Amino acid sequence: MKNTALTSTHEALGAKMVSFAGYNMPVQYDGVNIEHEAVRKDVGVFDVSHMGEFLIEGPNALALIRKVSSNDASKLTVGKAQYSCLPNDDGGIVDDLLIYKIKEEQYLLVVNASNIEKDWNWIYSKNDVGAEMKDVSEAYSLLAIQGPNAVEKMQPLSSHDLSEIKFYNFIVGDFAGIEHVIISATGYTGSGGFEIYCKNEDVKQIWDRVTQAGAKPIGLAARDTLRLEMGYSLYGNDIDDTTSPLEAGLGWITKFTKHFTNSENLAEQKKHVLKRKLVAFELDDKGIPRSGYDIVDNAGNHIGKVTSGTMSPSLKKGIGLGYVSPVFSDFGSKINIQIRKNAIPATVVKLPFYKG
Repeated sequence: MKNTALTSTHEALGAKMVSFAGYNMPVQYDGVNIEHEAVRKDVGVFDVSHMGEFLIEGPNALALIRKVSSNDASKLTVGKAQYSCLPNDDGGIVDDLLIYKIKEEQYLLVVNASNIEKDWNWIYSKNDVGAEMKDVSEAYSLLAIQGPNAVEKMQPLSSHDLSEIKFYNFIVGDFAGIEHVIISATGYTGSGGFEIYCKNEDVKQIWDRVTQAGAKPIGLAARDTLRLEMGYSLYGNDIDDTTSPLEAGLGWITKFTKHFTNSENLAEQKKHVLKRKLVAFELDDKGIPRSGYDIVDNAGNHIGKVTSGTMSPSLKKGIGLGYVSPVFSDFGSKINIQIRKNAIPATVVKLPFYKG
């Protein structure tokens, strides 16, 4: 297993460590519900340094990014970020990612930890335009500082006005005594805050200053319940090599104003009724839906699968995401989640689950 620059820090704090995407990561410290509530009501800090970072540079950087990604990176200006995905040749998704425009002819791509090698090889295989590619994943750390009090409690650590960093924008500046770090506001929890990209040798100082300023250490288990309450897709669960971005509700990041990998087939798919759709549901009775559980209709017929599910700490009820036949995808549709021998009634709802 690989370690992050903060692994020994997490161990010293008594975190429960698990293998995640090949990294030794903290899954929880004081308990999922306690950590979840800290982010919803105050501020928490996650070590997500296992994520991958690629630099795409040079005069043909944008051409390569537009070719491999579904969203249109030509809309980005310096200081802005964009959510996108990498379609494969078969209608599925290689990965979802963030694209930052650092400066003219330089972009930062942030990819999922489990897909670093896969994504690199995929983008490299499509690079027939001579764009410069650098994998800097091993050199950089990433902290996510999340919660309604993030800006207020972290403001003393920077000379920049953190409240002015709008959603999906970023600056390069000083933070916690370290110069030239990326401070961005992309979020994955729905409770506000920002992310810090820094060199590995600087992350311990930043972590210490951030926790001293009042951020509670949060593990990956609470990160999962927080993202699920917002209905954010998790690669490997809700989207993968077999799921179309249109089926997954990612039509808003699939821009047919340009050519990209498999765009013709996806454009054709958009003209027809989809075979399945990703929906959000809440259980009407007690129960906890889990990934892999069958979704059935009132007659017990199989109509889909749960891809993510949990007991929502905020709503105190079972919530989940899953693919179903389109006829069951409308808000208010009644479905059932097969939990062992019981078919638990559920209702298809509009995201997010957590309204704040």
